[in-house]
Amino acid sequence: MITKLGIMAGEIWHLLDKEDKISLDEIYNKIDSPKDIVLMSIGWLAREGHVVLEGEAPNHIVSLRRK
Repeated sequence: MITKLGIMAGEIWHLLDKEDKISLDEIYNKIDSPKDIVLMSIGWLAREGHVVLEGEAPNHIVSLRRK
């Protein structure tokens, strides 16, 4: 499971690198994976400080943390 989440986190990171800011719904539509896997992978990225989450549920916006 950890490997699966890591691979998905990488896919999400690459998507965010191209899209700048994107809603959770857009991520679900562009990445072919169950929502729970997508959310856990975003959580992984957030925990490591790679993404910024903005807004209120259900309209969260996700972006890469730019240094």
